[in-house]
Amino acid sequence: MEIYISNSSGVPIYAQITEQIRAKILTGELKEGEALPSIRLLAKELRISVITTKRAYEDLEKAGFLYTQPGKGCFVAPQNPEVHREEALRKVEQHLSDAIRAAQLGGITGDEVRETLNVLLEGE
Repeated sequence: MEIYISNSSGVPIYAQITEQIRAKILTGELKEGEALPSIRLLAKELRISVITTKRAYEDLEKAGFLYTQPGKGCFVAPQNPEVHREEALRKVEQHLSDAIRAAQLGGITGDEVRETLNVLLEGE
């Protein structure tokens, strides 16, 4: 499993690991029931602390992406697409709220924001 760590980004290493594994699960690159590298092995491969890797795995387990079988390791948990859709919707709402605040600070009207959003959506 390839995970890339950036020391220059402002994102903590455990969060980078968490986000990359989450993305691999959501895109289907990691399948339900698939084993993940052990905490120690992943830490060794990434040349980071075992504690950092453990935190990433714990966060993923709390979020329902992984489950642990004592003595066997961590595995990809069954996924509920509705839960992930809701999470994505919440993120989109937060980003749109941030964009609206930025527009208001810049004197951009609601119509201009809607027009920009429509242009961006059409480009997709």
